[in-house]
Amino acid sequence: MTVQAELLNDEERRKVEELIEQEEGGVHKFVGWWGKALTFIAFLMTLFHLYAAASTVDTQSLREIHVAFALSLVFLLFPAVKSWRNRVAPWDIVAAGLVLVVIWYMMTGGTWTDLEAADDFLDRYVSPTRTDLIIGGLLIVLVLESTRRATGWIMPVLSLVFLAYALWGNYLPAPWTHKGYPLSDMIAELYMTLNGIFGSAIDVSATLIILFTIFGAILQASGAGRFFIDFSLRAMKGQPNAAGRAVVLSSFLLGGPSGSGVATTVTIGTVAWPIMKEAGYGKSAAGGLLAAGGLGAILSPPVLGAAAFLIAEYLKMSYLDIVRMAIIPTCLYYFGLLVMTEIDARKYGLRAVDPAVDMSMGQLLTRYGFHFTSLISVVVLMVWGFSATYAVFWSILLAILVSYLRTDTALWPGRLFRALADGSIQALGVAATCACAGIIVGVITKTGLALKFSSIVIDLAGGSLFWTSVYTALIVWVVGLAVPVTASYIMCAVIAAPALIKLGIPDYAAHMFIFYYAVLSEVSPPTALAPFAAATLTRADPYVTTLQSWKYALPAFLVPFIFVLDPIGIGLLLELPKDTSWAWIPWVTVGAAGGILALAIAAQGHLWRPLGLATRAVAVLAGVALTFPEIIDDWVGGMVVARLLGLFVLAGLIAYEYAAARRGGAAVIRR
Repeated sequence: MTVQAELLNDEERRKVEELIEQEEGGVHKFVGWWGKALTFIAFLMTLFHLYAAASTVDTQSLREIHVAFALSLVFLLFPAVKSWRNRVAPWDIVAAGLVLVVIWYMMTGGTWTDLEAADDFLDRYVSPTRTDLIIGGLLIVLVLESTRRATGWIMPVLSLVFLAYALWGNYLPAPWTHKGYPLSDMIAELYMTLNGIFGSAIDVSATLIILFTIFGAILQASGAGRFFIDFSLRAMKGQPNAAGRAVVLSSFLLGGPSGSGVATTVTIGTVAWPIMKEAGYGKSAAGGLLAAGGLGAILSPPVLGAAAFLIAEYLKMSYLDIVRMAIIPTCLYYFGLLVMTEIDARKYGLRAVDPAVDMSMGQLLTRYGFHFTSLISVVVLMVWGFSATYAVFWSILLAILVSYLRTDTALWPGRLFRALADGSIQALGVAATCACAGIIVGVITKTGLALKFSSIVIDLAGGSLFWTSVYTALIVWVVGLAVPVTASYIMCAVIAAPALIKLGIPDYAAHMFIFYYAVLSEVSPPTALAPFAAATLTRADPYVTTLQSWKYALPAFLVPFIFVLDPIGIGLLLELPKDTSWAWIPWVTVGAAGGILALAIAAQGHLWRPLGLATRAVAVLAGVALTFPEIIDDWVGGMVVARLLGLFVLAGLIAYEYAAARRGGAAVIRR
């Protein structure tokens, strides 16, 4: 990620790079033959996964080779300690070699020479040999250490806590207790079956996540990211709220292929912050909007975040189904941001500014509009019946091909080589996280912790779906404070989702609910990486910026409660209960949009003039009636009546404030 020098001094640039590294990992920056050798290994990793996508590689071999590439590269590219940054350490080479030894042992079934003996290895997990256990224990240590290097201490420590629960949970009181398992059983479970390290999470990492990461790297290398930003700035010019609108649009366009909240925030912020400042945005408000826009990177089809691929795997659904279910919630999220920017224009008296784009819209589209083709092709190919793996594979090839339409975007051999290598390097942190999360999932599966936990949550909520949903959201949010989105989703999907499903929520709705609240970790302290990066760009207080990002994102993040609590609320996921008319989908969507509008008004405390506490309270009540109609349905005679009442109150509030502003004049907040 390159930060424009004219915006940041050296210290600020270092802070931004550290925040990006917290999300994506901080790698060595080797030069010379060693740097070229490591880049070549990453390039080979990309070629292997492209080959696997286009041909047939058996599932077990694909997972094992993926882990071999990922973990060995983590040891070679991520320093053990910061003091060894950009230095070749002999123990890193030894650790990478041990990874290869472990995986080769597995692929040869312990024979060291016979690749046909792999099936025998899996079959003897009930009675592993001493060598099996030594190799398995070594693999677990390597996974923990590679994850520590790539993402920090939290995931490895959590994995060790879960492993301790598997070993000594029999000493705990009910309902947490279980019979207890010896270490040998857990080692065999975690690496000799598909329930642990080589389970669903690593399968998704090997088949989908890395391919979409490669796709994003190709788009960035060909200049698609800059085009999306320039397109947004040019499309939204000439209005007082143009700067805010441009941030929202560019975050959607850039976020899809990026899939990274911090990277999207920084990429857009380096270009958009000077324009936002000129338009009249304050430092904290601008940073909050940039971070909230970056958050949309993890929500935006066609790529979404890495966790979305895991939803498809856990539910055994087509990834196209996940994309389809994300369409309306994503539109509602960006609708909420747009509402916020419209209010900002009046609240802060924003000015219209001209974007720093030296081409007209026609010229921009004529010269660089081809960047849209590969994005569109992902969805089109899946609609035609291609799997997500094939769709992204052909879209990668298309993105490379169309780059040659212009010399300044062409991926000539050196540039293409670097982009392909970067694609794998950027996926290493997620791969290590997925492998480490496999330890946690394996423990949960072996001990039955998910069923115990769901029963505890339901009992705590007194069997109430509403309170179970609230507790689940809080659990996911708290977990997300400590670990990345992908890890947060994996853990909560196997622990918390069963509680919602047990109360009758469709499994896909429960998993989407957890996914959206896992995403909140991107704007939640102490791991509020996107707001902290935005605050560095705008030179604002990072915690005030975090609160601002919460304010921008919060109205839309109440939407998941609709498709959990409202019987027809799953219409937002383009699904409906049996024998229910599809006409309910527009009705639910309008209600959700109205709720977002009402809650945005309450959060901003402004329309055409500042709002008093009483008016904001009315807006909150209208938002609750529209977003959570089941809370008041017994009082008003049903959820349909509750939504109609909410719409009526909201319309009346807006009409009253408009008339009052016409009489007394609009007011802005000067800062």
